[in-house]
Order: sequence, then structure tokens, then C-alpha cells
Amino acid sequence: MTPEELRSFCLSFNAAVEDFPFNPELSVFKVLGKLFALTSLDARPLTVNLKCAPEDAVRLRGEYPGLIIPGWHMNKRHWNTVTVDGELPDRLVRELIEDSYDLVVAGLPRAERLRLDRP
Repeated sequence: MTPEELRSFCLSFNAAVEDFPFNPELSVFKVLGKLFALTSLDARPLTVNLKCAPEDAVRLRGEYPGLIIPGWHMNKRHWNTVTVDGELPDRLVRELIEDSYDLVVAGLPRAERLRLDRP
């Protein structure tokens, strides 16, 4: 997955936006103001921080050592840093991004979730 593909996929979700609250090099992808992905698109290797259910976070780290690690500068229980350099299947990376988005949406107040469901 290229940086452009990563950006495009993150922005493909309903109400997703890219923001730069920390510095111009650090892309923060949000849904209704809540972070679901964080990456430096120019970094090599390309990595992305993604929210994850705690039990899945630990399992994924064990299955993909060195490629999925505890979230850098994030709550290690709920966030993983995923290396997006081609070693992990793109399908898996997309699933992890989608899971992160879904977890964040699930934590939104009901009224905001309902707003997202409307066309």
C-alpha cells in the first residue's frame, strides 16, 4: 500500500477527514472529531497507528511480530502501530483501518452515529 492509497482509503469512510493538529507532516484521520488513524505519509517505512480491541491488539502483535507493535506514543492497550511496507497483505491493512474506524464510530454518542448512517 502506497502513502497515497493509505490516505485515499482512510478518507473513503463516511465523514472521515484529514487534519494536521500536531505538525504538517503528521496526518491525523478523524471521524466527527475523533482520531482513528495517525501516520506520517512521508516516513520510511510507512507506519500507521490504529485503534484496536485490546484482545485483538495483543493477538495481532503475536501473529505479526515487528510489523504490528504497541502504538507509538499511544495507549498501548488500545492502539497498534502497523508497518505498511508490503510485508503485510494490503487486505489485512485495510481490515485493520476499517476496524479502527468502526471502533471509533461505536464510541460516538448515539445521535452522532445516527447522523453518519444517513445518506
